[in-house]
Amino acid sequence: MNFLFFSIFILFSLLIFRLGYLQIVKSQDYVRALERTEEIAVNTSVPRGRIFDREGRILVDNLPKNAITYTKMSTTTSKEMLEIAEELAQLIEKDTNRITLGDKRDFWILKNSDEAFNKVTAEERREILSDRSLTKTEQQRAVTRLTRERITDEELNSFSKEDLEVLAIYREMMSGYAFSPQVIKSGDVTPEEFAMVSERLSDFPGVNTTTDWERVRKSTNTILGTTTNPNEGIPKSHLHYYLARDYSRNDRVGRSFFENYYEELLQGQKTVVKNIKDRTGKIIEIKTVREGMPGKDLVLTLDTELQVELEKIVSEKLLQLKSGPNSRYLDRAFLVMLDPNNGEVLSLVGKQVVRNSETGRFEIRDYSFGTFTTRYEIGSTVKMATLLAGYEHGGATVGETKIDEALQFRGPGGTKRSIFNRSFFNRIPMNDIEAIGRSSNIYMFKIALAIGDSSYGGYNSPLRVNLDAFEKMRSSYSALGLGTTTGIDLPGEVGGKPGANEPGGLLNLAIGQYDTYSPLQLAQYVATIANGGYRIAPHVLKEIREPSPDGKTLGPLVQQSEVRVLNRIANTEREIEQVKRGMYYTYYGDRGTARGLFAGKPYDGAGKTGTSETYGYDAETKTGQSTVSLAHVGFAPYDKPEIAYAVLIPHISTGKYTYANNEIVRDAVDKYFELKRLKQERPDDMDVLQEIKPTLKDDEE
Repeated sequence: MNFLFFSIFILFSLLIFRLGYLQIVKSQDYVRALERTEEIAVNTSVPRGRIFDREGRILVDNLPKNAITYTKMSTTTSKEMLEIAEELAQLIEKDTNRITLGDKRDFWILKNSDEAFNKVTAEERREILSDRSLTKTEQQRAVTRLTRERITDEELNSFSKEDLEVLAIYREMMSGYAFSPQVIKSGDVTPEEFAMVSERLSDFPGVNTTTDWERVRKSTNTILGTTTNPNEGIPKSHLHYYLARDYSRNDRVGRSFFENYYEELLQGQKTVVKNIKDRTGKIIEIKTVREGMPGKDLVLTLDTELQVELEKIVSEKLLQLKSGPNSRYLDRAFLVMLDPNNGEVLSLVGKQVVRNSETGRFEIRDYSFGTFTTRYEIGSTVKMATLLAGYEHGGATVGETKIDEALQFRGPGGTKRSIFNRSFFNRIPMNDIEAIGRSSNIYMFKIALAIGDSSYGGYNSPLRVNLDAFEKMRSSYSALGLGTTTGIDLPGEVGGKPGANEPGGLLNLAIGQYDTYSPLQLAQYVATIANGGYRIAPHVLKEIREPSPDGKTLGPLVQQSEVRVLNRIANTEREIEQVKRGMYYTYYGDRGTARGLFAGKPYDGAGKTGTSETYGYDAETKTGQSTVSLAHVGFAPYDKPEIAYAVLIPHISTGKYTYANNEIVRDAVDKYFELKRLKQERPDDMDVLQEIKPTLKDDEE
């Protein structure tokens, strides 16, 4: 008995000690455990950064609009969402065009659960569930698939207009993820709808009225790019990339070009809040963890006023040429203008002419991205690169005279001539300056032969060259910007496309009739010559700024784009200056190929024309014919270059052709210096762009 009483005493002592420990020492811990809460981060959208041109004119803006959103919880059931959708359908009108057949089937199953269950017989259900090769999830999918397939058209067509509106709202609510706001209606929300829903938010858990935004462009220039809309969200091809960076699936992201390349700057910082839930899953408090900020505003190097004027020049010339004879394969033209000293892209013009199927008339479409995504033969504009390669690899010396004469090779070389010297009996002494200004093919052929450890052996001699010459010449070309990517800050840029290494091809390479290059490469190439031999990466982004307070004035400067020098060519300053003199001869020499182009102008310049024999091909009709492509490169003023420019018009004509390339250059350079003078005479004009371009939404591109 003593032992028993002692044992009871010990047990009661332990019990009292344990109760005291729980109530005194651990009481607060258990209170907190009892009132356990859960914190979940929720991201809310913010406007993207605006895009301005170099003069502060807005190119891409955000249009605010009323929106109704829904955020479902992890504990929200389909039945609860359906009830909310039915209530909302009585307050707002919802477009039903996006409802799919699959949506209707799922909705019918939700509203007719008993009938849906009976669509699959017990025997079929047992057979599926007894299949051990399927997982439970796959078994359920098999049953659901049978159910969906057996819903009749009559049953699907039984939905009323009101039912379809409920379905349209419900599908938007279902498409979101837990704790991620999903837009139910945006843009066309009437003030009455906004007010009625706002008044009853307490009746609709998860529903909210807010301000959404829509991306609008005030320019038709395609290099600005576009963004996805909330219905598209993140493209499947980049889903994992963006999700790893804390994006939501329905976030709007840059879809192309500038919007895509600078996505991380434009996207901004979302507001992050935490939903604090009790143990039943009910939200009892919402705390803001981090305030959201709009994306950074980006200032481009483009001068919109200049861009618009140059677009007019190219468009008018392209329509004029297309309306003329022999223009079947002509459908595009390009003009690129850079600052050769820092690589800033002042204007990037690409235009394409198409026939309107309804009116039968030709129309112009923007094709500015073609300036760096397409490539062509560039003709004699390559000859400065050939001469510089000759200086570098021993094929020519500064001031060297070579004889321009018709060459006749036995075999694949064939007959080679300069345009101005077609006879086998004319032998014209010519130095390197005249060879550029007069565009001597023979001078360039002889440079290529010398680089290939060969020379002309006389009439009907075989063409034998060291094929290593291809590598040497292309290396020199690449250092200037030809045949390689330029490094522009836009996605999708192409490099060059080299031809096969064969003896006859080497001669054609030397005059721009072999490898192909993009219009932007052509502009970088002439800019490299203009600035003294430094290949600078062209760039479209000029500045990064804090968000504008009013959408009109620029915010504080965050960062300015740096000049990125990719390389310096191997030629000496004396050799580069000699090439420039040859380009000067083109405009001002007695026999220059563009003599008189800038006659009487208050500025001077230097340039080079180019003509290439090409072949136009129609993929639809599978027919083609020989065509001519025109090019022109140059810079101005001559002593202190401000601009470097390149014009390219592929497949302009057959037979006789105009000098449209020279005419575009003359008008474009005139316009640049005219606008420069006007800017010095007038105050800043923030509304120039709005006067000449409409506002476009991304879905109206």
